[in-house]
Amino acid sequence: MIKTGISVFDSVANFLLLILISYPILGSFCWMIGTICYQFLYAHKIKNYKHIDKNIQPFVTIMIPAHNEEIMIEHTINYLMNDLNYSNYEVLVIDDGSTDQTPEILKHLMLRYQNLKVIRIEKNQGKAHAFNIGIAFTKGEFILSNDADSLPEPDAIWKYMNYFDTSEGQNIAAVTANTDVLNRDTIISKSQTVEFSSIVGIIKRSQIGVFGNMYAYSGANTMYRRDALIDVGLFRQDRATEDISIAWDHQISGWSTVFAPNIVFYMNVPDDLKSLYHQRKLWAKGGTEVWLANFWKIFLHPLKYIRQIAFLVDQTFSTVWSFFYFISLMLFLGSLVGFIFTGNLEQVIFLFAMSFVFLTFEMIAGVMQLAAALIIDGKAAKFKYLMFMPFYSLVYWQVNALSVVTTFIPAIKTIMGYGQGTWKSPERHMKRK
Repeated sequence: MIKTGISVFDSVANFLLLILISYPILGSFCWMIGTICYQFLYAHKIKNYKHIDKNIQPFVTIMIPAHNEEIMIEHTINYLMNDLNYSNYEVLVIDDGSTDQTPEILKHLMLRYQNLKVIRIEKNQGKAHAFNIGIAFTKGEFILSNDADSLPEPDAIWKYMNYFDTSEGQNIAAVTANTDVLNRDTIISKSQTVEFSSIVGIIKRSQIGVFGNMYAYSGANTMYRRDALIDVGLFRQDRATEDISIAWDHQISGWSTVFAPNIVFYMNVPDDLKSLYHQRKLWAKGGTEVWLANFWKIFLHPLKYIRQIAFLVDQTFSTVWSFFYFISLMLFLGSLVGFIFTGNLEQVIFLFAMSFVFLTFEMIAGVMQLAAALIIDGKAAKFKYLMFMPFYSLVYWQVNALSVVTTFIPAIKTIMGYGQGTWKSPERHMKRK
């Protein structure tokens, strides 16, 4: 409890402290309520997709920005060329300064497939830069962003087109699909099956169902309207995550966005802590960047950007909570060491008891959110992964919070004009689900 003797200040400060302490629990319940809104109130879901005859299929460009993807690129392109239930498309690979065997593999594949094009950028300048260069060479009105390790379901493209090919769809900038995990060989990758069901399955449904927009696209597989990309000045090349920044640019500019949970794509996820932390640092930095870039714009014009207020509030609490969590953790560990050395076992027991109570409530809220997500996503086919919830809670929350704290200063530097978007591809292991 905060006690300064100033009643009004103490009341406000303690109320905010209570929100910070219970933020993850409150967030879980809010996402569950939002999911209910999506399931029963959202009017723009598509349950029965209409197959599009090949004679009237809109032309689509599948764009793959790639940097050092020799492990996955051939398998991905072979899949895209042979297994999609769609005819009118091309595949455009933007080789962003690869130094491995990626260029040689692409040359070989171009001899095999007539609708494969490759653009070579000699110097690695990042995924957003590769996208922006590639857009100048696209033939399609619609562009499917597809990572080198991502595989959309065979029916994905014509399902995507169902959203754009309506009178309401003329203002849709992008449709993002539902993520599933391709590699499930380690406890870390299996836990991400749980996480993506929770984050993608619940949070994106909530955002779309309540606010009609989402905080971020899935960079691994999203269908963009080409005109909408051009309208907002293409992707921001100095940002850590092009999918988060473009989603905010679209919604701030008045475009609509859609989450399509019934369109599934499979992606490789990090399967060790080092790779996981590297990925989460990018995500955290990208989230902080859009928060910093849009905070005052939304704060000073709340009526104009009323649908973005909730996103801003959530990101604000998420960022503050990450710092609060690590400050509290340091204080907890310091107090614990002090009480142990002074022999004050009563306080040691009290600290552990309070931590147990807090974690118990966190676990209960997390399990409820996750159980709902796993039931909704895939008709409970992934329910067996609920057993990894404790590991997800204990490890992923720490990693995600640490990522926010450690990338906060670099995110500020980016907003001040010192950012750069070069990338380093994660290690690939060519594993299957």
